[in-house]
Amino acid sequence: MDFNQIVDRKGTHCTQWDYIEDRFGENNLLPFTISDTDFMLPGEVRHTLSKRLEHGIFGYTRWNHQAFQEAVLKWYRNRFNLEIKKEWLNYSPSVIYSISLLIDMHSDKQDGVIVQTPAYDAFFKTIVGNQRKLIENPLLYQNGLYSINFIELETKLSDPQNKILLLCSPHNPTGRVWEKEELKKIVELCKKYQVFLISDEIHMDIVRKEYSHHPILELSEQNVAIVTSGSKTFNFPGLIFSYVLLPSETDRKAFRYRLKNRDGLSSASTLGLEATISAYDNCENWVEELNEYIDGNIEYVKKELLKKMSTIKVVESHSTYLMWLDMTNYPGTMEEIQKKLLEIGQVAIMDGGVYGGNGRNFLRLNVGCPRDKVVDGLHRLIKSLN
Repeated sequence: MDFNQIVDRKGTHCTQWDYIEDRFGENNLLPFTISDTDFMLPGEVRHTLSKRLEHGIFGYTRWNHQAFQEAVLKWYRNRFNLEIKKEWLNYSPSVIYSISLLIDMHSDKQDGVIVQTPAYDAFFKTIVGNQRKLIENPLLYQNGLYSINFIELETKLSDPQNKILLLCSPHNPTGRVWEKEELKKIVELCKKYQVFLISDEIHMDIVRKEYSHHPILELSEQNVAIVTSGSKTFNFPGLIFSYVLLPSETDRKAFRYRLKNRDGLSSASTLGLEATISAYDNCENWVEELNEYIDGNIEYVKKELLKKMSTIKVVESHSTYLMWLDMTNYPGTMEEIQKKLLEIGQVAIMDGGVYGGNGRNFLRLNVGCPRDKVVDGLHRLIKSLN
């Protein structure tokens, strides 16, 4: 696939391009914001969807069948060398919906849910929306790298009021890929204090070549769930499809009961299901090409900032297409930075304060887009801040 191809997304009800004014107060901006990409689906997936569209009937759709199960099992076997069981699989319309359901299943109102911050802001909304307490375990930041504060984490896990640890793996927005030993320690602590572990692994496929993602089920099958989707990898969040891996039969029954009987969501998105199966069956090479292209975007940004804007420090990126830019040494507040970006460069880049923790000193730059857009955006950023 030609990842350099620019596709005009305006006029498609696109959150990143058509509704940028909602977040930034202006319309005529070049956006590097919402965590989707500007890349088309792989050709194989587009062909599958076109063929399904030609059929012309979109009735109620089952997800619990061999085609879907075998596609996911093969994906985990090939990419992560992990054998999962087909009965662990559960459909969900979105990862955040899955998290919400699991919070409801494994805690009561006013119980605590622990999150490593800075973190994806939808976590905060979901926790508070379920009338639970957001318990921040701020990540340690030193020499341009984030790590887990295990001393503080154990203190918070030991509080019997805190029932859930919500882990982002790989981590959004910092880009950290947790090492196997770190994950092992997290699992051991959760087991010790009987805390349910939800691992959001939606960014699992977008990883730099020198790093390896370890699914949490590689380390434990007890009191744990993986929530994930192909939507970040292949760019189809609009098709409304994700899945959950639940080794516990009790959890599976409770999850499916709420999904079907309480929320009326037993029928899956037809096109989301077809896209997932097609992508997992046919597009592993496409993912390798995507990773290589994103690596190139990241290297370009790093070199240009080092050469022309050395006051901005790039946090080492292990994963995702989201770069985390440290603005601590830039002479100005985040409000002043955002004002310059909007008024001078007419470029929209996320203010890291949205993500909690020490995020107020950072910008989150989405480089999941053609190189020409990255070049234009970086030129605007440098022009604004110089």
